[in-house]
Amino acid sequence: MSFEAAVHAQAIDIDRLSLEMCSAAGSGHPTSAASIGHLVTVLMFQSMRWSPDFPDYPTSDRLILSEGHAVPAVYAAGAILGVKVGRDPENRTKLEPSQLTTLRDWDSVLDGHPNPMEGFPFFDAATGSLGQGLSVAAGLGFVARREENDRRFYCIIGDGESREGQIVEALDFIVDHKLTNVLPIFNCNDYGQAGRVSAQQSPETLAAKLTAFGYDPITIDGHSPTQIKDAFDRFAANSTSADARPLAVVAKTVKGWGSPSLQGGGWHGKVPSGASLEKALAELDEQRVEITSALVSTDQFTIQPPAQAPAAQESTCEIAPLTVTMKSLDMESMLSSGRMATRRAFGLALRALGQVNDDVYVLDADVSNSTYSEMFARDKVSSDRFIECKIAEQNMISVGAGVSAAGKIPFACSFAKFITRAYDQIEMAMNSGANLKIVGSHSGITLAADGPSQMSLPDVAWFRSLATTTDHNGNPGCYVLQPSDAYAAYALTGVMADYEGLVYMRTLRAETEFLYSDDQVFNLGGLEVLSEGRDVALLACGYMVHEANKAVELLDKAGISATLVDMYSIPFDEDKLLDIISENNGYAISIEDNYGGSLGSAVSDALTTSGDAFTLEQMFVKRIPKSARTPEEMLQMCNLTAEDIVKKAMQLLQVV
Repeated sequence: MSFEAAVHAQAIDIDRLSLEMCSAAGSGHPTSAASIGHLVTVLMFQSMRWSPDFPDYPTSDRLILSEGHAVPAVYAAGAILGVKVGRDPENRTKLEPSQLTTLRDWDSVLDGHPNPMEGFPFFDAATGSLGQGLSVAAGLGFVARREENDRRFYCIIGDGESREGQIVEALDFIVDHKLTNVLPIFNCNDYGQAGRVSAQQSPETLAAKLTAFGYDPITIDGHSPTQIKDAFDRFAANSTSADARPLAVVAKTVKGWGSPSLQGGGWHGKVPSGASLEKALAELDEQRVEITSALVSTDQFTIQPPAQAPAAQESTCEIAPLTVTMKSLDMESMLSSGRMATRRAFGLALRALGQVNDDVYVLDADVSNSTYSEMFARDKVSSDRFIECKIAEQNMISVGAGVSAAGKIPFACSFAKFITRAYDQIEMAMNSGANLKIVGSHSGITLAADGPSQMSLPDVAWFRSLATTTDHNGNPGCYVLQPSDAYAAYALTGVMADYEGLVYMRTLRAETEFLYSDDQVFNLGGLEVLSEGRDVALLACGYMVHEANKAVELLDKAGISATLVDMYSIPFDEDKLLDIISENNGYAISIEDNYGGSLGSAVSDALTTSGDAFTLEQMFVKRIPKSARTPEEMLQMCNLTAEDIVKKAMQLLQVV
């Protein structure tokens, strides 16, 4: 059998299995899967260097299926090849064709969309929320290029999906960083969900756009085995050159290829059954007779194994104390001043991490001189691990997920406000099991003069929602950190790097007084009692710890004894917090510089769950703020000054 006939026959088998597994599941996208059947065949049976026995081997070429709903085609190919699957890496078994009928079952490794954490480790990241896969591929490609290995990364993107703005962000990024080892493959089957795609996503227009972006596009018949192989061979030859223009493939395909009765509009996300299924399968059989000459044989294909992975290197996240780092950089005057912005302390910690751990990468979105990630970028030890993503936060987060999939520790930084536009990408990174650290600077209302367009106000509530669930390892889906001083920010950055999982940390533009020292130990899930009282517990975080500290002094003058707790982590030690509040007659006030649904809500949930009698008042931003000249004016505008805290405490305690 010729190579062309073998690919056709294999693609028909894949299409048939896709139809059957989706029919068994009662849902899925078999027509989308059929449009990529030939592409998947040439990739997985011929062009990619990988091992079905070790699908996540660290030097393997990778396929990122951004068009995640077409995943049945990959599952089918994996079953034919006997790819090893299973949630436990030590106990994986070969996927059998008979297992394909478990597609979308709650206990199946074959999730409705790609997700390596559910037991199909051929993939690097969860996809299916459209527009994100190319960014993940770019993150993988960046690490491979930096480590001088010749891995290749193939990303299949739907034509309708290509309208997503993040695709453009990723295309720019790939050109910026000369990632010729990443191949965008546009699956142009002409149909979206509700109808035909726009003419703006036609093969001709996409090719013109790609040329304008700086690519050499290769337009092919996506069902022609030789055209597909020739394009992939050309990419392989081009992939090791950092000076060449990156390539992209524009593949003209047919949605529902091989089964005319399923083609055209109206079949997206729909599964044929009964007579319509039998007709579609019969049409595939007719196609087999017409374009192949014998039964398929995998002997026509050769899967090249990946290169031997280098030995793992030991790494550490233990960094020198803040005072030592500052003195080494001639920052004694700032140290002696007793004040520093937490964003600057974060930058110092990044620089220290970069010097001791080669796995730490830092990404920024054109604000490194504000987030202070520039300290990492400018240090000669770590500069080649700094990734400038420009003003494209969605792409930055997904690139970070790709860097994590390459086994690294990525820190993604921007203004906390701008990170909010990447919430979908962050959630998908969590679903992927990404070891991603996100740091948002200029957080809360104390940014003041720049006004609400630059303030992050709902961010804690959103990230806190992730903290209420558990990840695939049984840990909180995300830790939320709000350090109140430089020592806390510096130490918590090291803690973040040492933890395997998603963490979000807020840092401040404003300088704050030192509250701690190098001796203080901070932990994820921790809290710190700064002063002990007996009448009311003030539960504050970030900048508001300092305002609450002023309130403690004012309350003391009024004869009220207050406990001040630095609630720097969500989740936190609930039992310890309940004991603290109990020791204060069950009275507590939460104080934060953002919208509600955040720290106060987390405390409220803990109190409610305990079933004991507590009284909680929540102080947070309850109006849309406007710009003000100083943090003090902003706190006054939002009724969050020390005097406001005192007033609230007296009302709570019914003190006249």
